[in-house]
Parts: sequence; C-alpha cells; structure tokens
Amino acid sequence: MMLLTSTSGANAPIAHWIDLLVEQGAHLGWILIKAFLVFIIGRLAISLINKLVEKILLKRNIDPSVKSFIGSLVHVVLMILLIVSVVGVLGVQTSSFAALLASAGVAIGMALSGNLSNFAGGLIILVFKPYKVGDFIEAQDVSGTVKEIQIFHTVLVTTDNKVIYIPNGSLSSGVVINYSYQTVRRVEWTFGVEYGSDYAHVKRVLDELIAQDTRILHEPAEPFVAMSQLADSSINFVVRVWVKSGDYWNVYYDLNRAVYERFNAEGIGFPFPQLTVHQAKD
Repeated sequence: MMLLTSTSGANAPIAHWIDLLVEQGAHLGWILIKAFLVFIIGRLAISLINKLVEKILLKRNIDPSVKSFIGSLVHVVLMILLIVSVVGVLGVQTSSFAALLASAGVAIGMALSGNLSNFAGGLIILVFKPYKVGDFIEAQDVSGTVKEIQIFHTVLVTTDNKVIYIPNGSLSSGVVINYSYQTVRRVEWTFGVEYGSDYAHVKRVLDELIAQDTRILHEPAEPFVAMSQLADSSINFVVRVWVKSGDYWNVYYDLNRAVYERFNAEGIGFPFPQLTVHQAKD
C-alpha cells in the first residue's frame, strides 16, 4: 500500500500539468476560433459595406474620380478596424494596442512619408481636378486613360491595354498633360514636296482635301495652309486645323492617307534626302 501511495503521489504533479495544459490549450483554441470567426465575419461585412457604399455613390451624381477615391478610403479604414477587432479578441488590450500605435506613430509616419504624400496628393487631385476618370493624360513619361483615382495611386490603362499605377504625390506635384480637358484640339501636319512643285497647285490640293473632311471645324479658327520652310531636300507645307478631341487621331491618320493618294494622282512628288557631289577637275 505504501508503494501505491508513493507512486500515486509522484504522478500527481504530472496529471496536474496535463490538466493545466489541456485547459490552457482549450482556452487558447477557443480564442483562436473566435478570432478566426471575427476575421471571416468581418471580411464578409466589409465586402457588403463596400458594395453598399458603391451603390450609394452610383445613385448620387458624384464624379467617378471621387467615387473611386472614397471607395478605396472606406475599404482601408474598415480593414484597419477589423485588424484592431481581431487583436482585441486575441486578448491584447485595445487601449494598449492604441498606445503602442501612438508611440510608434512617428516612426511609422517617417517610414510611410511617401504614402502620406501620395494620400495628400490624392486629395489635391480631387479638389483641383487636373484630371478625372476617363481622361487621357500624359505624366511621368507614360500616357493612358485614367481608370481609377485611389487613395495612394492613380491607375492608367495604356492604348495597348497595360495597367500603370502612378503615385498621386508625383502627379499632384509634377507636370500632367490632359488631352481630354478641352473639347477641341488643333491637329498639325508638315508635308514636304519636291523643289520645282507649283505652290498654288499644292495649296489648292490641300485646301480641297481639308474641305472634304466634315470633321474639321471652322472654330476657333479657320484651317491654315502655308509654305513653312525651304528645307535641304524639300519644300515644306504646314497644315493646321481644329477638330473635336475625340476625332483627333482619326483625322490625323485619314488626312495623311488622303494626301499621299492625292499627291500621287496629281503628280506632286514627295522628296527624299539627296546629296549632290561635285568632282573637282585636276
């Protein structure tokens, strides 16, 4: 009996630790399950809220640029709140967590100074509207149609369907060319003809081609055709017309083709670089 009692006494601490481990493991497991459920439910709630905000913005007569910015901002704020909620469920005191974030705010601000400037740049873009969603712009050595204005980036889609993300900070402080801001644009060509060509003949042909294109406007100025330069191998004619912004490239390419066909039909020669060499006699 003494042997059994001593054996039972030796196993008591082990059983105690096993019970404690099981209890703590069950408690920890339940906390992790709750945190996981909060995360899943939170993600679903964020998805629903984002869709609700999107529907509300669609019903309002709000600029598409503002819609994309607000949608992106709401999503980021909700994700931050979800992270704080999950941390709270895990047992970390949210007040301590907030104090930790506050104490690290300076370091985070320095580390994210670029993103903060991009956020400020996004606000500047929304307030002063140098461009909006749907505009065709050129900036930072790239060009494309504005698809979205997010809180940190502006998303462009190029003519060959590439997606480019440009930081808002550089766009708000740099040079941006907006090709869609004005309703009309001026198209300009330079056509070279051979030396010896009849000036009146060339000008008459160009005037006729311009008159035949109904997309060419007479406001804010009449079409302009003139001899602009006596170049090394050609006589250059400059042509300037005004068109609607949406017709710019179609008019540009169509007149190029029309001039080429008409000049060939009229016997007006296109020059090519020439070099005359004179041989000196002994």
